[in-house]
Amino acid sequence: MRSPKLVLTVLGTLTAAIALSACAPGGASPENTPVIAPVTESANDLQGATVELVVGQVLNINTGDLAVDSYEGEVADPAVAEFVQGREEGDATFNPGVQAVAEGTTTVTMTNQDGGIQPLEFTVEVSAG
Repeated sequence: MRSPKLVLTVLGTLTAAIALSACAPGGASPENTPVIAPVTESANDLQGATVELVVGQVLNINTGDLAVDSYEGEVADPAVAEFVQGREEGDATFNPGVQAVAEGTTTVTMTNQDGGIQPLEFTVEVSAG
């Protein structure tokens, strides 16, 4: 007959080993997926610019004094990148942006519903990383 203390010790050791293996570098679990920091640019600085991103990275666009939801965007090649609409949810504000989807180069055109603002056009180059 096994002692309850021995069984608990073995179970505790196994639990700790499993928990630590999930933290080991190079594991395949989602917790080990590296976080890619977003690139933040001001809308005023993007006209004619080229922004380099890696697959999975986001371009966060600071709209300054203009409402974050006042911009609409169109990506020439949606297989390379996609536009993410700015929005406000409760107390949280989410800037518009561009999500890098796959390797390649595409142009992005942003327009603002507030009249008199010229379309904002820039290039996004996406690499594998």
